[in-house]
Amino acid sequence: MPSSTYSISELAREFDLTTRAIRFYEDKGLLAPERSGAGGLQRVYSARDRTRLALTLRAKRLGLSLDEARDILDIYDSPRDTVVQLNKFLSVLGVHRGQLEAQLAELQANLAEVRTQEKQARATLARALKTPPAPEDPKAAKKARAR
Repeated sequence: MPSSTYSISELAREFDLTTRAIRFYEDKGLLAPERSGAGGLQRVYSARDRTRLALTLRAKRLGLSLDEARDILDIYDSPRDTVVQLNKFLSVLGVHRGQLEAQLAELQANLAEVRTQEKQARATLARALKTPPAPEDPKAAKKARAR
């Protein structure tokens, strides 16, 4: 049965992160572990923190900013109104999709330009290979034969 609390090292191993990355997410307000031990130096992460970390990493894979991820996660912490949550999520995803589509269009335009330049370079190379060599300098040819 899974533990209901986790140390920073356990989460780091599970999600293949550094402890520094987890502390960074904490500083950004994405995680809020309890503190225990002398002086409250030891972080104790709850199942909620673990879920928030998993969702943060998913949002990151989708290309969302950490602020966007936090906004979405914070909605889920508010009183349960799935309509508001889903509308916010769809809004964020729509904006992000638009950005990705713009980037894709730019990449496609760049690829088209690369293809055009490659085609021109190949045509120039083909012409250069078909061009007969320049006439030999008779003096240089005589010296080369003499060797």
